[in-house]
Amino acid sequence: MNVSELLRLLQTENDETTARADNLREQIERLTTDLAETEARLAELAATRKVIDGLTPPSQATAPADTATATIYQRIATTFNEHPGKVFRVRDLHEHLGLPTDEPSINVTRSRLGRLVRQGLLTQPGRGRYQKRT
Repeated sequence: MNVSELLRLLQTENDETTARADNLREQIERLTTDLAETEARLAELAATRKVIDGLTPPSQATAPADTATATIYQRIATTFNEHPGKVFRVRDLHEHLGLPTDEPSINVTRSRLGRLVRQGLLTQPGRGRYQKRT
């Protein structure tokens, strides 16, 4: 094999690899657009659900078919109702519910628990600890 043949083969492989990279970039762009649209739709659906839940009187509220489809607030309330005497830390609650334990997720739940304390559903017997109001 001479140098000319090696250069030709190298150029062919370079052209094929460049075409594949371009194809992958196009796929990534399409998928990124699809993901953004899907996430926007999920946010719309969550907002709609929240509005409808807020408008539905408690006597007409329907119980979720299973906890996987329940809202996070419903899952939290169910957990505290199932363990009325237990004091939960936010991270323990996340582990119990099978939620991510990264700091941003923990902070969101901490905020949710604060709302439930203000609404009178939970008490806060100590800093960072939450319990069902008895």
